[in-house]
Amino acid sequence: MMNDNDSSNPAPATPSGHKPDAVLVLGEALVDLFDSGPQAGGAPFNVASSLAALQVPVTFITRLGDNDPWAEVLLHSARDFGLGRQGFQTDALRPTGTVQVVQKGAAHSFRIAADAAWDYIDAAQARVVLDAIPPPAFVYFGTLAQRHVVSRKTIREVLCATSAVRYLDLNLRDGPDNRRLAEESLELADWVKVNDEELMQLLAWQGGASMHSEKWDSPAFQRGVTSLVERFQLQRLIVTRGPHGYASFDAAGRCEAEGAGIDVAQVVDTVGAGDGFSAMLLACQLAGRTLPWSLALANEYAAAICAHRGPMTQNLQTYAAWRKRLGASTTCNAI
Repeated sequence: MMNDNDSSNPAPATPSGHKPDAVLVLGEALVDLFDSGPQAGGAPFNVASSLAALQVPVTFITRLGDNDPWAEVLLHSARDFGLGRQGFQTDALRPTGTVQVVQKGAAHSFRIAADAAWDYIDAAQARVVLDAIPPPAFVYFGTLAQRHVVSRKTIREVLCATSAVRYLDLNLRDGPDNRRLAEESLELADWVKVNDEELMQLLAWQGGASMHSEKWDSPAFQRGVTSLVERFQLQRLIVTRGPHGYASFDAAGRCEAEGAGIDVAQVVDTVGAGDGFSAMLLACQLAGRTLPWSLALANEYAAAICAHRGPMTQNLQTYAAWRKRLGASTTCNAI
C-alpha cells in the first residue's frame, strides 16, 4: 500500500481547496471478438466508458495501434459514450489489442493477443497527461496491462506520482508470473476489488490449497481475509460473488457491508459485469453516497450488464436512468 493518506475515503481537498472529483484509469483498451462480431472492451476501457456515460469526470491513459481497423472500433465506442481521447496514445509498430472470446452458454474464456499496442504505454506521454489534468480522487488500474515491462513501468510511475486512492481491479490469469504480479500489485493498492474465485486463490497462496474448500463464515476464512488486508495494508477489500452478491471488508478485515445477488431473468453473458460494478461504485463514492448504498447500486448495475451481449449496452438512453439514480447532473463532464 503506497498511499500516505490513512483515510479510506477519496483523496482530500488540494491546497487550492478543490476536492478531487475525477477518476484516472490506466491500462488496456482492446477489441473483444465475439462470434456475433467485434465489441470494444478491456476492463479499463469498460470502466472508463461507464464512468463517461454516467458523466463522471474521467481520463483514460492507454495505447492503440495507429489507424488500424480495431482502433477505429475503440475510438467510435469512446465517442458514443463521451469518453475523451486526451490519454490515448498511438503506436505505429504494434496493433490494437484483440481478444478472442470463446462463449459457452453464459460462461466464457479469453484468448488474448500478444504484443499489442497497450503493452507499450509510454511513461513520458502519460506524465504529460497527468500533469495537465486536475488531481484525481481515484486512480484505477489492473494486472493485465502490467504483463509487459513497458506498460508495467508506466503504470507504476503514474501510481507513484499521484496521491489519489489507488483502486486495483485484480485480474488473475494463468501464467508463471501470476502470483508475483498479483502480490506486487496488491502492494501498490489502497482499495482492491476481486471476484470470489480470485479471493480464494489469494487466500490459498497465503494459507495453502485447503482455503479453496473453506466456507465464507468459517473462522479459517475470516482469519485469511484479515491476514490478507493486514499484510498488504489495504484500506478496503471488495469481493463480487456473481449470483451470490458482494461483500466489502475494512482495513481490519471486518465485513463492513454485504448484499445478496440479483436474479437476472436471462443471463446473456457476464463479460464486463465486474467492470461495471467498479465503475458504478467509484461513481457513487464521488457522488458522496454511503458505502452500503454504493455497493448495492453497483450490484444492480452489474446485474443489468449480464442481461445483454458485451460489456456495455449500446442503448445510450439507459444511462440517463442510472444517472438519475446516482444523482448526477445532465452535463457531460468527460475530460
